Amino acid sequence: MGPLALSFAAPIALVGLVALPAIYLLLRVSPPRPREIVFPPVRLLFDLLRREETPARTPLWLLLLRLAIAACAIFAMAGPTLAPTASTPFSRAPLLLAIDDGWPAAPDFDRRIEAARTLALEAARNGAAVAVLPMSEADSEPVLDDGGKIDERLRALAPKPYIPDRAAAAARLASFVAAHKGARVVWIGDGLEQGGAHAFADALVAAKNAGADVRILADSRIARALVAPSNRAGALEVEAIRAASDAASSGRVSAFDAQGRVIAQAPFSFDGDNRATARFDLPIELRNDVVLLRLEGEPSAGAVALLDGRSKVRRVAVLSGTSVDLAQPLLAPQYYLAKAFAPFAEVRIPKPGIAEPLLGLVADHPDMIALADIGVVPGEELDALTRFVEEGGVLLRFAGPRLANGADELTPVRLRRNGRVLGGAMSWDSPKTLAPFESGSPFFGLPAPEEVTVTRQVLAEPEPGLPAKTWATLTDGTPLVTAERRGKGLIVLFHVSADATWSDLPISGLFVDMLRRIAAESGASAAHREAGGAAPDTALAPLVALDGRGVMRPPPPMARPIPGDFDGPADRDHPPGFYGPADAPVALQSLRPGDELRRLDYSTLGLPVSTLEGDAPIDLRPALLALVFLGLLADWAILLARAGAFRVGAATAVVLLLALIGVAAPRAEAKDAPKAAAALSQRDRDAALVSRLAYVVTGDARVDETSRLGLEALSRALSQRTSYTPGQPVGVDPARDELAFYPMLYWPIVATAALPSSQAMSKVGLYLKQGGTIVFDTRDALVAHPDGPPTAETKWLRELTRNLDIPELEVVPRDHVITKTFYLLDGFYGRTVNGKTWVEALPPERKDDPGRPVRATDSVSPVVITSNDLAGAWAAGPDGRPLYTLTPGGARQRELAIRGGVNLVMYTLTGNYKSDQVHVRDLLERLGQ
Repeated sequence: MGPLALSFAAPIALVGLVALPAIYLLLRVSPPRPREIVFPPVRLLFDLLRREETPARTPLWLLLLRLAIAACAIFAMAGPTLAPTASTPFSRAPLLLAIDDGWPAAPDFDRRIEAARTLALEAARNGAAVAVLPMSEADSEPVLDDGGKIDERLRALAPKPYIPDRAAAAARLASFVAAHKGARVVWIGDGLEQGGAHAFADALVAAKNAGADVRILADSRIARALVAPSNRAGALEVEAIRAASDAASSGRVSAFDAQGRVIAQAPFSFDGDNRATARFDLPIELRNDVVLLRLEGEPSAGAVALLDGRSKVRRVAVLSGTSVDLAQPLLAPQYYLAKAFAPFAEVRIPKPGIAEPLLGLVADHPDMIALADIGVVPGEELDALTRFVEEGGVLLRFAGPRLANGADELTPVRLRRNGRVLGGAMSWDSPKTLAPFESGSPFFGLPAPEEVTVTRQVLAEPEPGLPAKTWATLTDGTPLVTAERRGKGLIVLFHVSADATWSDLPISGLFVDMLRRIAAESGASAAHREAGGAAPDTALAPLVALDGRGVMRPPPPMARPIPGDFDGPADRDHPPGFYGPADAPVALQSLRPGDELRRLDYSTLGLPVSTLEGDAPIDLRPALLALVFLGLLADWAILLARAGAFRVGAATAVVLLLALIGVAAPRAEAKDAPKAAAALSQRDRDAALVSRLAYVVTGDARVDETSRLGLEALSRALSQRTSYTPGQPVGVDPARDELAFYPMLYWPIVATAALPSSQAMSKVGLYLKQGGTIVFDTRDALVAHPDGPPTAETKWLRELTRNLDIPELEVVPRDHVITKTFYLLDGFYGRTVNGKTWVEALPPERKDDPGRPVRATDSVSPVVITSNDLAGAWAAGPDGRPLYTLTPGGARQRELAIRGGVNLVMYTLTGNYKSDQVHVRDLLERLGQ
């Protein structure tokens, strides 16, 4: 029975409890004649008055009943709560909230924050100070503060796209417990071992032994993740992993392209294991468009796998110079090459009998062309092959008898004729082995097996720059693989044959790895290649990064470049995302391919563990108020009974009153239970007491800061120029916050932000229905074209408002009341002036009043849409100086932007009163008509 459950019955009871004693006193002062009394309850009181039977003293049991009623009323006014999970329901000891805020906590992070806020509120009610220790911020000491500031701190927390190191937080925990004897510590864990969980758990056990009250809050749900995305020649595959067998046993992975469109979905099933594979059987063209894989139902960075240019399936054309008549299929060079390329590339071999096979291969637009023992390429084919390389293709050549006897210009170095024979009957030299790969080589990091030997090779002529062109050498220093940039492309030469006649390399696993890295070069841009590709000493700057919920955003300020050989996993300085140049980015995953998720066994710690679901405290006020009401009712009935006043009429009235209460109370409880459950936070109370503007938090730090500063500047202008003095603007999250307290919301559109949930959009729709106004700002006036395709921001806004009941809109006409609510304006300007502003369409102009200068709808337009970046024009620093430049610019444009903002706020507050006829004369004079 909630505090509003008695909304119908309580007034009746209170009126009765107040009115009946008053009537009783009135009858004693001025008693009427019995026949003048018609109303039965008054006649009943008159009968009591005539008897004048008053007990000599109050019975003890009745006195105890009244004392119990008074005690219940006092306790109810104190607002008591019952916390089922609290080991000490009432304590003034300092409270430390240790919160796992890595990506494993992201799927239910909102519930974790709500649980933490509830604990902080309970501690504040008890007069205890609270400190917050997010695992990602363990480099700073937790600071005790009051409930209001801690609530703001908790609301500002967001999951991180990596797993923080909890070992550092263990030291902070130990120092906090040592400084605050008898402190309370609550760990809201994510349930995984990764990130030093055992070290932090040991610190919790030590804190308990030192006298602290320690407990753990955990969720039954364990995160899942994606690892090892692999785009092979046959299919695109990715592994899904989980930490426990009781997690979801199946799922679905979605593949997205660079524009965020879903290309395909693939199911997977664990089948009792903790690893499963999702397989996409798609054409190569579609698979090469995939840049992101997302595990459905897991909004976390760990549930996202990224694919860069290295993951694309290459189309490789293979051509051999071996004569068709002499070729043996299982010994031909192109057979070795086709088998070596097959795991990661689509191999194309020309059909036998084609007159000019090389021209046909170039016409298929492959990423790489491999030529095995072709000495001199004919003229037309040579021209086509040269254009192929200069436009960005990779030409891979292998030596052989034909190349040793004569080569064309498409080789990285000048070659000696006939080559060198090692280990033959006429040679003094023995077969050579491979030297370790140097750091500047794309093959760096690959092992050089001793069993791979070379018996013959084509030698390079000594020339300046030869070492820079050498990717691999033999132990005697002679080149094995050389390469040279030509235009935008690359020419690579193996100084041995593609079959096993000259060396053991083509039948080794090293050969496949070397070809794989050369194929990756075929997807790199010229800028990336000139930067050194993925060399270890090359720093790749962050381009875009995943946030903790798996949404791609601009990199955070603390993100640092990664070296070319960085293989993860992601951490604080290197969040998951894309690094390097925009045309050839390198993907950094949240987890390594071989990583596993391991569940932390809390039962071995000897600490009390409870779930997030059971952590919400129970408000005892409704039950106490109900007891007070029933006690007063019983006291009244006892008085009547002791006075002998329970005749048939009185008994019937009491029965009817009790029946009325029994019927009304459950209905009121069912109706008002959701309202009673939604307790207002201190922030909502402040918003209800002081009117203020608000903006929607997008998650983009720069955009949110611009919105805040812009609304602050607009609020100052409103205070200086109008009678409206708004409070400090605040950022709101439609999914968490109550929107009804804010007359106008400014919502900047960020195309990379995640769309709000359906529950959040239901709250937005209710806000609009209840009279609120939202100003959507796409901020794309400079890139939007009237006849062109919609911008990414426009597409995002359309998807956002797809399920909202929005009226018909039109571009703001000159006679709309919004242009005259405070200033007389021609339009609404921001950082740009060429964008249009849309509002609810006006009704048709009345025929009986064609000259009406101001028109308006019956209510305020619930939606205002602009593209001029209003907040960017309003924003100013602490010294009042503008923060952003305007286009075309000037103080006049900024002033008009402020005036437009004043008009928008006045319009949302005052509605259409300016369209009243009483103002027409003044408006006509101002307009000069």
